Amino acid sequence: MEFENKVLSRTINGFLYDSGMTLATAESCTGGRVGECIIATPGSSVYFKGGVISYTNEIKERLLKVDHQLLEEKTAYCEEVAVAMVKGVINIMNTDLGIAVTGIAGPGGATPDIPVGTIWIACGDKDNVVTLKLTDDEGRDLNIAKATNQALQLFVSFLKDKLNK
Repeated sequence: MEFENKVLSRTINGFLYDSGMTLATAESCTGGRVGECIIATPGSSVYFKGGVISYTNEIKERLLKVDHQLLEEKTAYCEEVAVAMVKGVINIMNTDLGIAVTGIAGPGGATPDIPVGTIWIACGDKDNVVTLKLTDDEGRDLNIAKATNQALQLFVSFLKDKLNK
């Protein structure tokens, strides 16, 4: 998966380097790994402004402006929070694009309705956000690795759609 992430990072670089568009990340359960993969490609400083590791609800609320009521009603492990994280990071980092990941990597943290391995990925711009839900629990390390890889893949698909229209 590490090699594939490097290829995806280079692909993102190919789309963004000369585009004038900028990118930021908001990560919870991946702890900065999506951003780490993005900056692995030389030249990423042209378009990548940075990331927020919003591991707690407090940071999701305070920095990313995720609605407290949404977190209370739906938990941090839902599609709506992932979308709010994308919009929040675009706003606070003043970027064109954002990627967000939130979920339960495990082994603990599950709720009766939300099992370990439930991870929501979102990416997009201020007008259009796409999402993906992961549900398999393959252990903490693999859950995080898969979420990172899937976030990069989803973002590449989003860029292909956005830039090839």
